Amino acid sequence: MNTPTILLLPGWQNSGPGHWQTAWERLHGDQRVEQHDWARPLRGDWSARLEEVVADIPGPVVLAAHSLGCILTAWWAAHTRHAHKVRGALLVAPGDVERPALAPQLAGWAPIARQRLPFPAVLVGSRDDPYCSLERAQALASDWGARFVDAGACGHINAESGLGAWPEGRALLESLTDKD
Repeated sequence: MNTPTILLLPGWQNSGPGHWQTAWERLHGDQRVEQHDWARPLRGDWSARLEEVVADIPGPVVLAAHSLGCILTAWWAAHTRHAHKVRGALLVAPGDVERPALAPQLAGWAPIARQRLPFPAVLVGSRDDPYCSLERAQALASDWGARFVDAGACGHINAESGLGAWPEGRALLESLTDKD
């Protein structure tokens, strides 16, 4: 089982029909990690769900996270017993849950885990993301030991960004799946 399972980690309120994660699920058969409550996310519940899913997969995994899914990845990585199964993580447009405007809506998600991730990672940030400044995304990439990719002005790198199946992002993901 050398081929990793791609796990999609959507952010707050899930990824809708026009989102690149949904396109990847449809086009490539990637597996979305379904959460119990997308509207009122609890960090402990989301982390426990990710732990269950990764534990149940017999081979390696690669994580493809968006927004709050990036924050989940960092928190989960700090506490999991299964980090050795993760070949890499694509972290796209992290949501800055420490911003005053987001903190009340996502209570319990701050502080952001800032330790170096125990697996390779690429963080993609946007110059005009309303939920995380480019500088903050770069700082998170540095703290997490992730390679930073500047996506230009792509908003929150979601359905509203008009990326469709986002082939550039898929190429970054595939660069992580090629590692043994």
